[in-house]
Amino acid sequence: MATIETPAPQPSGALSSGNRVLTLASRYGTFVAFLALILFNIAVTPNFLSLQTLNVNLTQVATIVIVATGMTLVIATGGIDLSVGSLMAIAGALAPMIFMGQLLPVGSMALAVTLAFLLPVVAAALFGLFNGFLVTRFSIQPIIATLVLFIAGRGIAQVMTNGNLQVFKNEGFQFIALGRIAGIPAQVVLMIVIVAAAWAMIRYTVIGRQIIAVGGNEKAARLTGIPVKRVKLFVYVMSGALAGIAGLIVVARNSASDANLVGLGMELDAIAAVAVGGTLLSGGRANIIGTVIGALVIQLVRYTLLANGVPDAAALIVKAGLIVTAVFIQQRAGRQ
Repeated sequence: MATIETPAPQPSGALSSGNRVLTLASRYGTFVAFLALILFNIAVTPNFLSLQTLNVNLTQVATIVIVATGMTLVIATGGIDLSVGSLMAIAGALAPMIFMGQLLPVGSMALAVTLAFLLPVVAAALFGLFNGFLVTRFSIQPIIATLVLFIAGRGIAQVMTNGNLQVFKNEGFQFIALGRIAGIPAQVVLMIVIVAAAWAMIRYTVIGRQIIAVGGNEKAARLTGIPVKRVKLFVYVMSGALAGIAGLIVVARNSASDANLVGLGMELDAIAAVAVGGTLLSGGRANIIGTVIGALVIQLVRYTLLANGVPDAAALIVKAGLIVTAVFIQQRAGRQ
């Protein structure tokens, strides 16, 4: 009589330990990588522990964090925004035209500078509204809808300036990038305020919970009465506005506006910061603090390689590796 052999039970301990490792890597991997980079630079990179190095890294990461904060909101709803770099170029081209008197005949310089801060951000927000309109009204995939301005937006900025470099010197306008508040660079203070506001919005407000709900399950969110279209319009408007602010910082820092270069590749840096920071690219989660740490990791990787004589092209390869690793860990942890 034949006997039926039952398969040996799988060692659940090994599986559970593997699950724990993936879960811990998904939650704390970015922070561990950040600490590891700091320790490595302390040991290897000359003059890393100096105020100048801190200032360089914070000022360079500020615009990435600002744009990535808006990108986090968009990705949390299950979307993506490829137009942020082009919107930075539009805002950066518009601002000098205002306070240099090329667009509006404004008699008071103080009023001109004020308008140079406000109007470009409003224009970028309206372009963000256009992105949201394509997504919500015509049900166009976000990657395609925002690809429109990714291509056309920089062309708009170039037409506005006739393809010319705008060089200027205006202390009032440039305070946003070169000024200091209590000894801290103004752009870093602005970054902290934006991050804190976005974090509080996600954590404590109704719109924050609606953003997460829409990204987690759009159909269920609609059935519970959440205004899905308005929520999506809101996040694209916020992404556009924050991209506009980042564009102002870049041109103010450079004392010049070049529509060909302002914001070039910023959409990739922002998406990388969001992915490395732990926000699910499929939506349903918005880890603002993780995005900040992800941006810092990307900045430190770039700084570490450049400070130690590695070409900038290698930083792009490492950045790609970080994105792939982060997404892999997210997917594996999500399946457990």
